[in-house]
Amino acid sequence: MVSDLSHITCIEDLRAVAQRRVPRMFYDYADSGSYTQSTYRANESDFQRIQLRQRVAVNLSGRSTRTTMLGQEVAMPVAIAPTGLTGMQHADGEILGARAAKEFGVPFTLSTMSICSLEDVAEATQRHPFWFQLYVMRDRGYIENLIDRAKAANCSALQITLDLQILGQRHKDIKNGLSTPPRPTLRNLLNLATKPHWCLGMIGTKRRTFGNIVGHAKGVSDLSSLSSWTAEQFDPQLSWADVEWIKKRWGGKIILKGIMDAEDARFAVDSGADALVVSNHGGRQLDGAPSSIAALPSIVEAAGKDIEVWMDGGIRSGQDVLKARALGAQGTLIGRSFLYGLGAYGQPGVARALQIIQRELDISMAFCGRTHIDQVDRSILVPGSYPLPFPAA
Repeated sequence: MVSDLSHITCIEDLRAVAQRRVPRMFYDYADSGSYTQSTYRANESDFQRIQLRQRVAVNLSGRSTRTTMLGQEVAMPVAIAPTGLTGMQHADGEILGARAAKEFGVPFTLSTMSICSLEDVAEATQRHPFWFQLYVMRDRGYIENLIDRAKAANCSALQITLDLQILGQRHKDIKNGLSTPPRPTLRNLLNLATKPHWCLGMIGTKRRTFGNIVGHAKGVSDLSSLSSWTAEQFDPQLSWADVEWIKKRWGGKIILKGIMDAEDARFAVDSGADALVVSNHGGRQLDGAPSSIAALPSIVEAAGKDIEVWMDGGIRSGQDVLKARALGAQGTLIGRSFLYGLGAYGQPGVARALQIIQRELDISMAFCGRTHIDQVDRSILVPGSYPLPFPAA
């Protein structure tokens, strides 16, 4: 039982513990990019180049990081991003993440490729509203069923991921032979022998495969290979017409994830979506694409005031959230920072990750002379240290 995580002072501390506790293939799945991983690395390093303006002699009492995302009050402009195989970082991982998010006061997004199902998370959180991320697959009947299940689970928004029509070349996953559950190879068994905490958790749960798919998609009884499922089912013909069809079928709030181009941002506005997420899938799809924070300013400019613009990719601190907010992102999503906490300590680890990010956000905002997150704009940044908008297409 984890009682005191005060010695965990930054997200890097959580990452180091997660690397020790989580089996190699699942840790690498969370903590790697595609091809040379240049975009994966740029997501973090580009944040580090942005400098903050320190201000003094400002009344810093009564500070608040509270704001809204999609009209929902949040403790800070951060939501937990949809991450596949979360329940393989820690037993019942999606349930634990959703509970931590609920208690902290930030949104949680469940992935289509989750281990715990929509119904599992709804039951475990007493049907507290959460968001559901939808991958568009060839089987439209299955998509309709997923949308109906999300409604029944009391999901308050649908997040459509647009940048995974095909799977990026993820070298570590290929070399590790990623599968769910792990195949009983000698290499895997030797690695699992060094992860007793993880193994005990898995022995104690029945959730070890893709809960939203097995038993729901036609003819699917075994999903041991994520790569074969995505190759067979993810729809390479995805178009804006599909977004329109899903929006009508859903009837509620829509978030479009994977926007990296100003022209696509305008298409997102025209689609009638409520929010878009500037995202390169954590550097796991198109290696060589810009970092999310570098792409953000031009997309904010192109989108205007007709849609909420959020971003994800590379956020490892509250300072990163502050910088994204300064460059126009109304909200941010965290994936790896959340997964490190989960893999390290389960639900208390997720809570600790959120606490760390909020405290860093609050203190850094204060040093910049601001007392409320809604006062933050580009004026808190050192001119010339942040990416200029790309020319509009």
